Amino acid sequence: MEQAAGVAGFALPETLAELAERIRQITVRVHGRRAGYGSGVIWRPDGHIVTNAHVARRFATVVLPDERAFEADVSGWDPERDLAMIKVDAGLLPAAAIGDAGSLRPGDLVFASGHPFGGARALTAGIVHAVRSGGSRGSRWVEADVRVEPGNSGGPLVDASGRVVGVTAMVAGGLALAIPSDIVERFLGGAYTGARLGVTVCPVVGPRGDPPNVGFVVLEVAPQSPAAQAGLVMGDVLIAVDDEVFRRPDDLLRAVETTSRANGLRLEFTRGGARRVRTVLLGRGPHRATLP
Repeated sequence: MEQAAGVAGFALPETLAELAERIRQITVRVHGRRAGYGSGVIWRPDGHIVTNAHVARRFATVVLPDERAFEADVSGWDPERDLAMIKVDAGLLPAAAIGDAGSLRPGDLVFASGHPFGGARALTAGIVHAVRSGGSRGSRWVEADVRVEPGNSGGPLVDASGRVVGVTAMVAGGLALAIPSDIVERFLGGAYTGARLGVTVCPVVGPRGDPPNVGFVVLEVAPQSPAAQAGLVMGDVLIAVDDEVFRRPDDLLRAVETTSRANGLRLEFTRGGARRVRTVLLGRGPHRATLP
């Protein structure tokens, strides 16, 4: 059989069944003890698995494609970029081939894999809608018109050559949003040491507008963090910074990274249906992510 023509200059696998099998082998089910079910990607053959920070916080159960289950600590965690790393001792595993998210173009074919609602693995196909640039740190979000459900969080977004180009994080405006592969690689390499707010958040779509606004539900507040000192608590929904409502899922991260420590952030949020405002003086400190 002749190999099919590729997308963006790369060769497609010979059959979609072959591609589906490749993706199946690198997709795991993740059960965080407090955060519920999600998915993950086998990023390194020695058992390093990447998922979302809102899926796994301190401990997690990882179920491999062969149904072996492992209890593991979360060894790397960056809640503001919604990334977590889990190491399982399972011997050598089939790991993801990592692609370049920056090479994607609107219309490219992509696949999303995960365990919706904590059930059997599902694979869906769609096309790239946009790759949003984040300046000097590279692209921040891959937007794709591909169906994902609760439980897909942390699963791989894969190009037509079978390479992982992102980690699915949420749905906004009907599009799946994935953290680009280059951002994940920097997380694993411990590259981020900038300003920190000290919260774990889960993005949610707010009331429809043009464009729709985004909120961030606070899932956890780190003790002694800037957020804790400002009085933020679990369940608060962050809706605006410096009188500007959040419009995109990376707006909170962008605000944290660009605000001086002296000025702080003027955060608006809701608690019990009432709107409140706090000024948060940011701290600094590395996230927990290291690879040997």
